[in-house]
Amino acid sequence: MRPLLFPDHPTYWFETVRSMSHIAYGGADFAEVLDTAGKITGGDPDSWHDAWRETADRIAGDARAAERGGHRVSARDAWLRAWNYYRNAEFFLHGDPGDPRILDNYDRSVAAFRRHADLAGPGAPRPVRVPFEDAELPGYLYPSPLPGRRPLLLMHSGYDGSAEELHVQGAVAAQERGYHVLTFDGPGQPGTRHHQGLHFRPDWETVVGAVLDWAAVHVPDADPDRIGLLGVSLGGELCVRAAAFERRLAAVIAVDGLYDFGATLTAHFPVSDPEALAALLRDPGPAAEIDEALERAADASDTARWGLGHGQYVMGGGSPRGFLLRALDYHLRDGVAESVTCPVLICEAEDDLFFPGQPDAVFDHLTAEDRTLMRFTAAEGAGAHCHAGAQRYALARIIGWLDDRLAPARETAAAA
Repeated sequence: MRPLLFPDHPTYWFETVRSMSHIAYGGADFAEVLDTAGKITGGDPDSWHDAWRETADRIAGDARAAERGGHRVSARDAWLRAWNYYRNAEFFLHGDPGDPRILDNYDRSVAAFRRHADLAGPGAPRPVRVPFEDAELPGYLYPSPLPGRRPLLLMHSGYDGSAEELHVQGAVAAQERGYHVLTFDGPGQPGTRHHQGLHFRPDWETVVGAVLDWAAVHVPDADPDRIGLLGVSLGGELCVRAAAFERRLAAVIAVDGLYDFGATLTAHFPVSDPEALAALLRDPGPAAEIDEALERAADASDTARWGLGHGQYVMGGGSPRGFLLRALDYHLRDGVAESVTCPVLICEAEDDLFFPGQPDAVFDHLTAEDRTLMRFTAAEGAGAHCHAGAQRYALARIIGWLDDRLAPARETAAAA
């Protein structure tokens, strides 16, 4: 999509489109997004924060006023938009983990989302907490509107998304088509990183396994033979990794496909072999030179600055170089992709800003009998990373694929 704003700052433009995308399911309003973006200086995280915080506070004030006046629906709608705008406010702040604005905006965003849910009536998402080792995974259960045993869709985000954001990225869309939906934040994602200090971990099957164990007890109307898993962005690698080891899954969807996360971050390094690259990053000899190169990259690019800063926040490592070393562990190499046996949908965005070419790499390594590469184009308005800006169109195709595998035709017709 041609940038209407921030032509020299593609990450700032993408994040603006991301908020516009949430209009489709009530998470934003067009003029609110454009007016807020118009107050921002591209490349300035403080400017970004201040503009979005001002809008979030104003819309939250509208929600409170609507509640006082007894206008339940208006309050419900305003709280959902306030959630998104508070979410946006903290987005570029993670380069300084001690910045108090991070937790303040995050807590306000979650509170706004849950107030929206409180006012939403029957079928509203219910907050849940899934035990996981010595921690808990926060998430939401969306009950199916249809009776009987229904398919269950598990959903998690990726590098920077939250369980709350999944509401507008597929949870509502799947629920209204008859699915039970269970969203969750795994280690490294906002609900676990912000207050529990958990970092990402590559063995995502342990995370999904804990969620499946919880669902078996707490979602009794879910059909255990019809459980799907959908991962967004980096989640497109994590979910396929989980499906390679977790046989309770009947289908997996990567939005979008990601074969090797570390390779996308180190494409300009002088070596590409994973073992040689890991050795290079560990070697104290070239460490200073690598650190200087990463600093130059961050100075030259908003995308690199945000990616390296946020990466240390959610994956650890103590430095940009340490983060990159950890990022090398997130891949589907060494037979992982080949081990998936359930039906697989790999989505691809034509103009992906972050992971170009990666969906084809995943698909080329899959050996599952039922595997699909679903391409989305700029001409369809769906060519951006994870199809931001085309949620209704993209989710209709994606969930349609899942319906064909998990929902019998008569049930799909009833849900429609």
